[in-house]
Amino acid sequence: MKLVSFTLAGILLLLPKPAYAMHIMEGFLPLPWAVFWTVASLPFVVYGVFSLSRKAAHNPELKLLLGVSGAFAFVLSALKIPSFTGSSSHPTGVGLGAVLFGPTAMSVIGTIVLLFQALLLAHGGLTTLGANAFAMAIVGPFTAYGIYKLSRGMGIASAFAVFLAALLGNLMTYITTSVQLALAFPAELGGVLASLTKFLSVFAVTQIPLAISEGLLTVVIFNFLLVYSPRELALLKIFSLQHKRKGSVGSDAGA
Repeated sequence: MKLVSFTLAGILLLLPKPAYAMHIMEGFLPLPWAVFWTVASLPFVVYGVFSLSRKAAHNPELKLLLGVSGAFAFVLSALKIPSFTGSSSHPTGVGLGAVLFGPTAMSVIGTIVLLFQALLLAHGGLTTLGANAFAMAIVGPFTAYGIYKLSRGMGIASAFAVFLAALLGNLMTYITTSVQLALAFPAELGGVLASLTKFLSVFAVTQIPLAISEGLLTVVIFNFLLVYSPRELALLKIFSLQHKRKGSVGSDAGA
């Protein structure tokens, strides 16, 4: 666990921080839309705080794993590839935490990640925090969790289920961001639909390869945790600790 934290922190220190690399940037959204997305995100974050508090109170030993999930999301979402004025393409890193702790917990962790990025790295902004949180900390985690649960229910292997969860959670984040930008800036000819098509096509060039890469990396970290943090994952009901000790990886069950 400590090795994962140190590795993620080391990667973060080496990341380039160009000024243009950010989520929807400060002041880019019209005020009514900024307020709307903040209000829409607030109930998820408030409920997530209570959910996360209960989990931490019942199992204090999970706090380090929570930190790893937050660090993973922070590091990956700080990798920016400029994609369009006012936004960018990047991994999100929320799929791992969504699989481990559920989507409501990641609503809080993801929002905290976005807040620190806005304050420390000038990635995103405070006025657009609600919009960025709705896309990356709410839609992304709920998609990832739903895909993981559905995949495991269909008997798909856990590694592939994690891959699909991270990949589709990433893509849904950027579909949501595209919708947000299209609603705020409809095209003069064709309106919201034309604007949405434009944003989706621009993001797709960089986002699809990034989503695949994020899925693969998430599987690597997940498998690392299976080996080195079995007790914590057992508490989260990711798999049976008893079967794991017997060497039966195939006995894992969905969180």
